[in-house]
Amino acid sequence: MADMFELSIAMDLRDGVSEEEIAELRWHLGLGPRPVELTIVRAFPVVTENDEGELVMEDDPVPLLGCHETASKVHGALTSVLLRRAEGWALTARQEIHPDDFGRVGELLTWLASKGRGHHERFDGSVRVGWIRFYEEEQTSPLVVRDGEVVWP
Repeated sequence: MADMFELSIAMDLRDGVSEEEIAELRWHLGLGPRPVELTIVRAFPVVTENDEGELVMEDDPVPLLGCHETASKVHGALTSVLLRRAEGWALTARQEIHPDDFGRVGELLTWLASKGRGHHERFDGSVRVGWIRFYEEEQTSPLVVRDGEVVWP
């Protein structure tokens, strides 16, 4: 059994997102090259073993929503799209995500929530960024950011 989730994001982002931020977001979506400096999600710690057999911490940045291929567990296709609108940006993504990646993806989703247009805000102050479901279940759950934290299932 795998611990895989389907993550679906559908957001409209406000105007005013800087060109540097859009470039980094495009990289995270698998749509552009990696910027020299990462400011949205800054750390990608990975534990590896060096030649002496010691465990060392390394930084290994990877796009968080950049899969553009067939899904292995949730069926269908994995993709991410970012389009310019008259007022801001339209973002849609469908990805498979493992709970080990909730932390880093959560950082990106929290940043997205801070850039979302007003209609994503809910009555309780949370911001809906999309939906999530365990790959074996049919029912999705809203995925929200509340008080600067993603509310994971």
